[in-house]
Amino acid sequence: MPTVHYIFGDDTVHSVDAVEGDTLMHSAVRNGIPGIEGECGGEMSCATCHVYIEGEWRKRIQAPSDDENDLLEMVDELRPVSRLACQIKINASLDGVQVRIP
Repeated sequence: MPTVHYIFGDDTVHSVDAVEGDTLMHSAVRNGIPGIEGECGGEMSCATCHVYIEGEWRKRIQAPSDDENDLLEMVDELRPVSRLACQIKINASLDGVQVRIP
């Protein structure tokens, strides 16, 4: 089971065991991670699962689609490392991934 590390603004970390095939958003919601709401249920229509994927982890994740990039343009704290957690599926290669919550 891959482990996901959700990092908050004060640098505290909440680590969870995630299910392969779930998205980072579903894992966060299921585990009560504050700051990732997923209001649209993962339908990529609300951006309430906006996160930052930094460093080497970005290379292990498929690039965002044009639709994801369009929706990301609406978030307040957009960075080059911004992603929608609903679009990132968890797999073994993401074991230990660090997800920063804006």
